[in-house]
Amino acid sequence: VYDKYYVPRNVLSLGIGGDRTQHVLWRLQNGEVDGLHPKVTVLLIGINNTPIRKDESQNNTAPEIIEGVTAVVKEIQTRMPKTKVLLLAVFPYKQKGDPMRDKVAAINKGIAKLGKMKNVTYLDINKNFLEPDGTLSTEIMPDLLHPNEKGYQIWADAMEPTLQKLLK
Repeated sequence: VYDKYYVPRNVLSLGIGGDRTQHVLWRLQNGEVDGLHPKVTVLLIGINNTPIRKDESQNNTAPEIIEGVTAVVKEIQTRMPKTKVLLLAVFPYKQKGDPMRDKVAAINKGIAKLGKMKNVTYLDINKNFLEPDGTLSTEIMPDLLHPNEKGYQIWADAMEPTLQKLLK
């Protein structure tokens, strides 16, 4: 999927597994994007700040996560003012009825407002991952968190029309 959609566009991926908002913010503030001038940056961040960790001191509230995502978006705008930001909704996590679904919904409601900022487009593709009854298929996200190849294809297909518009 990556080779099909992104290699021809000369994409630089700066995503790191396990990243939290504060990690991304630190790297932005400490030179990670210095000298870069991309047309678009795609940002998906926040789930690793939720209680997916056993050490509860590492978990953040929905308002704290929204604050962290906001800080990352603002830092991108400061460091790369001409770059358009495609901010993705935090992907669905766990199954319908789990409190984490409510937390992710609260985070997405908060970060959706960032789409009103200059050069920021908010995109929620979560419905593409869910069954009609709202369940998350393990055929797409086997651990109910990380997409597999089928999930990545769904992600790329859902994001592509918006990405094409932003790249013009």
